[in-house]
Amino acid sequence: MKKQTIAIHTPYVRPDAYGSLAVPIYNNVSFEFQDAQEMSDVFCNRKKAPDYGRIANPTVTQFEQRVKALTAAEHVTAFNSGMAAISTALLAVVAQGKNIVTSRHLFGNTLAFISGTLLRLGIKPRLRDLTNLEAVEAAIDEQTACVFLEIVTNPQLEVADLKAIAEIAHRKGVPVIADSTVIPFTETNLKALGVDVEVVSSTKYISGGGTSLGGLIIDYGTFPDINKRVKYDLLINLGVYMSPQAAYMQTLGLETLDVRYQQQAANALWLAEALKQEAGITSVNYIGLPDNPYYQLAQQQFGPTAGAMLTIELASRQACFEFLNRLKIVHRATNLFDSRTLAIHPASTIFGLFPERQLEQMDVCQTTIRLSVGLEAPEDILADIRQAIDN
Repeated sequence: MKKQTIAIHTPYVRPDAYGSLAVPIYNNVSFEFQDAQEMSDVFCNRKKAPDYGRIANPTVTQFEQRVKALTAAEHVTAFNSGMAAISTALLAVVAQGKNIVTSRHLFGNTLAFISGTLLRLGIKPRLRDLTNLEAVEAAIDEQTACVFLEIVTNPQLEVADLKAIAEIAHRKGVPVIADSTVIPFTETNLKALGVDVEVVSSTKYISGGGTSLGGLIIDYGTFPDINKRVKYDLLINLGVYMSPQAAYMQTLGLETLDVRYQQQAANALWLAEALKQEAGITSVNYIGLPDNPYYQLAQQQFGPTAGAMLTIELASRQACFEFLNRLKIVHRATNLFDSRTLAIHPASTIFGLFPERQLEQMDVCQTTIRLSVGLEAPEDILADIRQAIDN
């Protein structure tokens, strides 16, 4: 079956007692067992069944099963946010004295977790240019826990060669963990490119309109210890499991993901091409434009679509603020891949607490506006941007 069919028709782990077509919300904490032996078997992982709502829930399990069917992953675990998925995946591979090879081109909270939180625990970040394969190889040693990267960086829109990085890492026995939030997993085959574990903020495309927070670890089973630590250590001890309400909304979101994504990606490409002609915009960055330096590599790795995030450069920080203040249709808000088009000035918000020198090292510019393109008519989005620039 095609992926859009799989997203709708993945069967329940257990049939619903009333034959409900939509997955029910199991809004409960405890589960009853037939006898003491079954209770023991479930708690000790000899039998698969929910034991406690902090660790397992049928609504969440159904969501995980649909993602597993769509990705052909070995294991899928759902979390209460994208950051919970990222932090759990990294905690599953690190130990005191280990290092993580990664980039300065990361989402602000991810970089803060790696270079702040984990550093305080004795795990060292090795921040390298991941588009430089020699630098990647030189950075990996016997203490490297993993290579971590975003498949398209936010907001720089940098694309690294995943297959080449994975070949280097695997030769040295190191897993590759990739944040694939910017291009949905229905459009990619990161396993074929050598990625061992995907982490996803399901808050974005999957939730279908910014309805709920969530995150996913999609584990392809090439490093089995990762899933063991996620399932039987961190998930139990950290309390980061997805809620049944979020799982219900995101299961519904999966059913319309393909049609929404295709339209949003088409809108983003149309808008990027149109904005290149606008006199008030210094430059447009979108990996779907043929003159983008990452265009060919992105096409090879992700296929014909290029996601729904682009950036524009204006004359100054002040020009960016004035532009945002004049918007009427486009919303001034954080988040990505909502049904609505969103605009934000990353340097003063997402990265607002970073020193200016660090912003320069991260290539986060004061002149950049990030756009998450929604489902509105692209002509209306363009008209709003035009009036906000021309006023």
